[in-house]
Amino acid sequence: MFRYKKLGYVALNVTDLSRSVPFYRDLVGLQLNEQVEGGPAFFACSADHHNVVLHQGGEPGLKRVGWEMEQPDELDRLFEHLQKVGLNPVALSPEECRALRQQRTIRIKEPFSGLTFEFYEGQLERGSTYTPTVTKIARLGHVVLNVDRWPEAVKFFKETLNFRISDNVDGFIAFMRCFPNPYHHSLGIGNAAATRKEPGLNHVNFMVTDMDDIGCALTRVKRHDVPIVFGPGRHPPSGSIFLYFLDPDGMTLEYSYGMEEFPEERPRKARVLEARPESLDYWGNVPDPRFASTGRFEPASEG
Repeated sequence: MFRYKKLGYVALNVTDLSRSVPFYRDLVGLQLNEQVEGGPAFFACSADHHNVVLHQGGEPGLKRVGWEMEQPDELDRLFEHLQKVGLNPVALSPEECRALRQQRTIRIKEPFSGLTFEFYEGQLERGSTYTPTVTKIARLGHVVLNVDRWPEAVKFFKETLNFRISDNVDGFIAFMRCFPNPYHHSLGIGNAAATRKEPGLNHVNFMVTDMDDIGCALTRVKRHDVPIVFGPGRHPPSGSIFLYFLDPDGMTLEYSYGMEEFPEERPRKARVLEARPESLDYWGNVPDPRFASTGRFEPASEG
């Protein structure tokens, strides 16, 4: 089957770009690489052109999720596979790829969220590396989606899109990695009904390089009156130290330090953890009601 390199980027809709751009640059610590006049703002936390793209929208939410493939021929394999299973992949035109600063790119409508899922060969590299500022971000870590029809969605990502299950919190959330990427999860699929949340964005994660980044972020977001909605704490499934906070629209962002890595061959079996608070935080924190409560899915366009 086809092979991924990583979660490449997330595209978010925000209600006020003039407010969100400085927040993601100065408070989160992303590097603003390009802001198109009358269009999106491209941010990075790596050598990529973008790992987060902000679009002006009527309501906050998740617009698109992009996955980078391991090699160019993996995209060909994936396209053929998606055609066979009836997902009607669409190849972007060269002009569309240039506007995204990406190489060959294809899209599908993911059937359980209705989102645009994008798969691409690679991005244009900027020629200079990401320079950390307020936080030493290592990479875009993962995105978590709250969906209806949770069991079918988990099965779809496993059997159709070649994601591997690392762990489950029984009936609540599946933590999945885009094979053969080693990190415990680059995608989480949450059960909207079980968590009493509307279908939509749960959160976007950034992995940091030092535990002090978590402590410094805690001080920084408090100083700027940014709502903290979970943590600091430590996740039992991945072992990560975490801190969750809200962006200006109320969408949930996470910093995390440390994460279990899986070998490509002979990985441990996925665990099923009991559905209780201790399965989400060793330290006993309970999420604020605002956690994972804002962020609609933007439906993919047809055709």
